[in-house]
Amino acid sequence: MADTADTRTPAQIEADIRRRRATLAETLDEIGVRVHPKTIVGDAKAKVASNIDHTLGRAYVGVNRAVTDVRARFVDEEGAPRLERVVPVALVVVGVVGLLAVGTRRRKG
Repeated sequence: MADTADTRTPAQIEADIRRRRATLAETLDEIGVRVHPKTIVGDAKAKVASNIDHTLGRAYVGVNRAVTDVRARFVDEEGAPRLERVVPVALVVVGVVGLLAVGTRRRKG
């Protein structure tokens, strides 16, 4: 069997105890900060804000892609409108607005 006797002096043992107490106090302080209600609420708020930012970023990219796709359908590479696509859509929009206007007048009248 190996000799497991402690060869430290009492001063060394006391110094080790002081170091361990200091380390334990720091650890307990860190735990106290982590479980404090304000810290928990702050972390939750930060996580929600991050998720919202991520969601809004994805929505922005999606909308931007959709606008680019629609624009590509109605404008050629040089930026000129594609009349063969713009005119029919404009006629449909005018027709729908006209039907809504006529329907509103009939309800009032």
